[in-house]
Amino acid sequence: MSQSRHVPVMLQRCLDLLAPALEGPDAVVVDCTLGLGGHSEALLGRFPGVRLIGLDRDKEALRLSGERLAPYGERATLVHAVYDELPEVLERLGVARVQGVLFDLGVSSMQLDEAGRGFAYAQDAPLDMRMDQTTGVSAAEVLNTYPPGELVRILRAYGEEKQAKRIVAAIVRERQKEPFTTSARLVELIRDALPQAAKRTGGNPAKRTFQALRIEVNGELAVLERAVPAAVKALAVGGRIVVLSYHSLEDRLVKQVLAAGATSTAPPGLPVVPERYEPRLKLLTRGAELPTEEEIAENRRAAPARLRAAQRIREDAE
Repeated sequence: MSQSRHVPVMLQRCLDLLAPALEGPDAVVVDCTLGLGGHSEALLGRFPGVRLIGLDRDKEALRLSGERLAPYGERATLVHAVYDELPEVLERLGVARVQGVLFDLGVSSMQLDEAGRGFAYAQDAPLDMRMDQTTGVSAAEVLNTYPPGELVRILRAYGEEKQAKRIVAAIVRERQKEPFTTSARLVELIRDALPQAAKRTGGNPAKRTFQALRIEVNGELAVLERAVPAAVKALAVGGRIVVLSYHSLEDRLVKQVLAAGATSTAPPGLPVVPERYEPRLKLLTRGAELPTEEEIAENRRAAPARLRAAQRIREDAE
C-alpha cells in the first residue's frame, strides 16, 4: 500500500493547536496512535526541536512508520504498546512530563485496506479485527461464542444499531449451522436481516455491526477510558492534548474527561476558592470541531471526525 494514500485527518488544525506547547526547547510530544506515521512525520517536520514518542499496538504499523520516520533518527522513539500504557512507557523512557499528546482514534487506513485483517465490510476477509494480532479474541470468536444478550448489548452500545435484535437473531441461527469465519457472509446476513427502510439510510448496512465488533475485539472504549486521563496527567503545565474521535461514544468519553478537568471542584458557596479546587485544564475548542467540506471531499475518512483539545493550566492538587 502506498503511504501517499494515507492523508492524516485535520492535520493542519492538530499542528496549530499543539504548536504553542511544542515550540520551546526540549519539548516532547506523544503520538498515542502512530498508525502509518502521518501526523508524527508532520510534527517532526514542523517542530525541529521536538522529540516524538509514538505508540501503536499494531506491529505492522510500527514497521511501516519506522521506515517513514527513519530520516528523523533519534528524535523519534517508537514503542509497541496500547495507548493506555502511556504512563509505563514514559516511566521506562525516563520522561517525567510531556508538552503534547495526540490521539487519532480512527482505524488506520492500512488496517482497512489490508484485506486479510477483516476490518472492512467492502471485501471478503477472515473475521479477525484485532489491531494487535498476537493477542486477544478475534471478531469470529465474538460472533460464534458470545451469548445473544451480550451480542445485542455490543451492537447497541458500540454500533448504535437500532436493529440489533434482528441481526443477532440471524447470527445465532446461522452460527448453529456453521461458525462464522469471513466477513462476506456476515455482510450478506445483515443485509437479509434488515427491513427495507433500514437499508435505505446511512451507507453500508453492515457498517454499525463491524464498528461494534471492532470496539469489542480491541477493548477500545475501556482502553480510552484509562488513556485520556493518563495523558492529561502526563502533561506539563502549558502542555496540550488533541483528540480526534470518530463516533459519538468515543467523543462523549473524551468530552467528559476534558470537561471534568476544566471544571472547578470547589464545594458550592465558598467565598474564595482555594487553589486545589481550581480547574486543571482550559478547553481550547468550543464543543467538538468538525472537518471542513474541502477536507471531507479530499479524504472521505475524515467525515465523521470530531476534534477536541485542552491545555494543562495547573498541577493536580496534592
